[in-house]
Amino acid sequence: QVQLVESGGGLVQPGGSLRLSCTASGLTLDAYAFGWFRQAPGKEREAVSCITSSGSSTDYDDSVKGRFTISRDNAKNTVYLQMNNLKPEDTAVYYCAAVRGYYSITRGKILETQFEYWGQGTLVTVSE
Repeated sequence: QVQLVESGGGLVQPGGSLRLSCTASGLTLDAYAFGWFRQAPGKEREAVSCITSSGSSTDYDDSVKGRFTISRDNAKNTVYLQMNNLKPEDTAVYYCAAVRGYYSITRGKILETQFEYWGQGTLVTVSE
């Protein structure tokens, strides 16, 4: 049984940092690409960042480029999202997702439908 568990969310002031972790079980981590998605109140879920199974390539939404960094430690079965210079508009529930093999980008978008496994999410709130 595959399980993805996110952690590291919380309340942070604008300009602050958080590191999210996604710990996976029930799958061979290095066979899967991973993505971080987020859903703000009243909005659709959107892709934030993805990383290939080897970790050699990453993609970011324009809204987080230069501020967020995705990484993975296959030995620890964990994928990370380092978030710096957080803004109020980053407030959302953040989800980790996995797809076997690789992810694709269609017309500039990373479609969530290609991801097979999802975590329950962790809430990030950026506020004074």
